[in-house]
Order: sequence, then C-alpha cells, then structure tokens
Amino acid sequence: MNYSELAPDYIRAIAPYQPGKPISELERELGIADIVKLASNENPLGASPKAIAAGHAALDEIALYPDGNGYELKEALVKRFGVSFGQVFLGNGSNDLLELAARAFLTVGDRAVYSEHAFAVYPLAVQAVGAAGISVSAKNFGHDLDAMRQAVIAHHAKLVFIANPNNPTGTFLDGSELHGFLRALPKNILVVLDEAYNEYLPEDCRYDSVAWLGEFRNLIISRTFSKAYGLASLRVGYAMGDAEVVDMINRVRQPFNVNSVAQAAAKAALDDAEFVRKTYELNLSGMKQLTDGLSAMGLDYIPSFGNFVSFKIRNAALSYRRLLELGVIVRPIASYNMPDYLRVSIGLETQNQKFLSALKQVLGEAA
Repeated sequence: MNYSELAPDYIRAIAPYQPGKPISELERELGIADIVKLASNENPLGASPKAIAAGHAALDEIALYPDGNGYELKEALVKRFGVSFGQVFLGNGSNDLLELAARAFLTVGDRAVYSEHAFAVYPLAVQAVGAAGISVSAKNFGHDLDAMRQAVIAHHAKLVFIANPNNPTGTFLDGSELHGFLRALPKNILVVLDEAYNEYLPEDCRYDSVAWLGEFRNLIISRTFSKAYGLASLRVGYAMGDAEVVDMINRVRQPFNVNSVAQAAAKAALDDAEFVRKTYELNLSGMKQLTDGLSAMGLDYIPSFGNFVSFKIRNAALSYRRLLELGVIVRPIASYNMPDYLRVSIGLETQNQKFLSALKQVLGEAA
C-alpha cells in the first residue's frame, strides 16, 4: 500500500523547507575543516552572555514542564512594548507563529496573499491547511503593496503575509507605506507583519508598528529571538495582536510550545541592550565589507536591510558547490525564483574575508 495516499492532496504536494547546510554535514560530505557557515542569517557573535547564563540556570528544572503561558517572558514583553498580556503569544521560533496564524484563520478553500521572493514558510503554512496561496509579483525584488491589495480584493483573501525587511532579498518598506496599506485594506483581512530582522534596521528607517495595534485590530506583528538575539537553536519567537485574534491563535497553539530554557534565555536576552547594540554595529560594518567586496568583483547585489545580502552570479548552482568545496557555506535561493542569486549572511570580519577570498577564486576559475 502507498501510505502517502492517505494524506490529503495538499499535504502530498508540499515541497519541504530546505534549511541551510549544517557545518557537520559538510565536514562529513567533503572531509574538510575550518568551515565558515554564512547560510542561515545567524548571529556571528553568538548569544548574549546573560541569555546563556539564564539558560544554564533553567537546566536545573528540565524535569518539569515549562510554563505553558510563558508568564515571565510575556511580562518582560508587556513592559517593553506597553501591550497587555492578552495581546502576546509565544512560538517555537517565528515559523511557529506564522503557522499558528494560518491554522487559526485559514481552511480549505481560503486564500492568503504574499509577495514573490518572500519567506518560504508563508506558502508552506498556507498549503499545510489546504488554503491557496496567491503570490504577487515583486517590485524591485520587494513587496508591491498596491498589487498585493488588489490581489486581496480580487481573490477574496483572508490573510496577508508581509516581511519587513524581507528574506531573502533584504528589501525594506517604509513605515508610512505599511501604514497606508493597512488603512486601505478591509478590516476583515488579517495582516501578519513579519519583523524577524527588525533589530537590524538603521535608526532613520525604524517605525513603531506596535503603536498601530490600537488602530488596526487585524494586525499581527511577528518577531524572533533567533537573529539579533542569537538564540536560533532554542527556537523562541513572539507575536502581538488584538486580544480576540490572539485568543483564537492560543486555541490551536500547543500548550508547551516554548521550552523552559528558551523562555529563560529569551527573557534575559531582551534585557541585554548592549549585546544587541554590538550585534547591530557588527552587522553594519560587515555589510559594508561584503558589499564593497562584491562591488570590487563587479557583482550586482540587492541592497539589504537585514543581516544578509543576495548577489547575482553566473552559474549560481555551480558557484555554490565550489564555495562549499572551499569551506564556505552560503545559501542558494533558486527555490525563491531567484536561480541566478546566492545569499550570504553577515559574519565576523575574518569570516567575511574568507568568503570574499573564496568567491574571488571561484570567479577566477570561471573566467
């Protein structure tokens, strides 16, 4: 018997998410050492020492179930953002938050809108509940908000995903553009604003989306501790929205979806402003190092507001493979309808230099 036939058609049609290649896998595959991984937008500084200490302390209670309501972490978020407890929900990484929104509000026959080249989890979350995803053509590799609003109306969509900054292109929408989009959208359309890379925005680009929650009850803001806070392996994200919306999401959320170590580390990380500042400054200098290097090699790149940059290169698949052989892991993004591009995360200065040197060698070999 073919047991896959027991699953619904829309589940069988899912192409699973492909994460960045781990260092250990490349070591086994090619038998090389001193590998630099710049594929998954991780924090090259690691995690806040305060977060690490808090995580270690929480290990003493790993025999006990975590707080299913995440009270202490929520309390810290409530104080930071001035929202109520009922407006916050936690997730096993921000992926979990996005999937929970889809599970709570979409079903077979519903439609959701997202942009071309946007985060791969959006179509996966939509497809997993039997809904249909509407991909709107990108504008300069970013969101075309006018076209997305038209698509929402034309297809009677229930939900919209927007990433700002966007992954993998790094493009950015000004706060006034987003606010105008929300004002123009019917109030019965939910908008998930994915701000996973919010902490990397320059000061003159920042906007207060949390303040919009009082005006737009259909807005859900998703953020994560995996990027700037450096807690990627602990999988903890948080989201804010209207209390009625959050109540529906909590009905489909697993009761212990964020473990005790993750909650403790995230709470401590939230209080370590100095670590986030260092992360931001390192990213700023690293971005310049990489983009200057790409320009010097004559390669086009997409200006990025995240902790990564996507660049165009001939024979991207072959170049990716050759970089692996040289001990540098980047991210191919052909699955994002960008077959001629690779994405590289910002690393430490020495890691960035190793990538640039390896890339220069690859280009020289192809000449």
